[in-house]
Amino acid sequence: MRTSELQIALTEEFGALGAVLMADLTLGSLGGRTGAEALASGMPARQVWQALCDAKDVPADRRHGRGLRDPRR
Repeated sequence: MRTSELQIALTEEFGALGAVLMADLTLGSLGGRTGAEALASGMPARQVWQALCDAKDVPADRRHGRGLRDPRR
């Protein structure tokens, strides 16, 4: 997952709240960092996405492939 795909996934799943979650929600699974801080430190976007999904109880069927670009385009 690329950072741009993470942004798409955040918007699709959380709407405008996605940006707030990335900036303000500290996650123990990310070492007590926010998603934005974790990305800035070099953590993979997929790991940040999974941590946010875990924290917000996103069902498994809405996690995989979310935000990925359509390969036909």
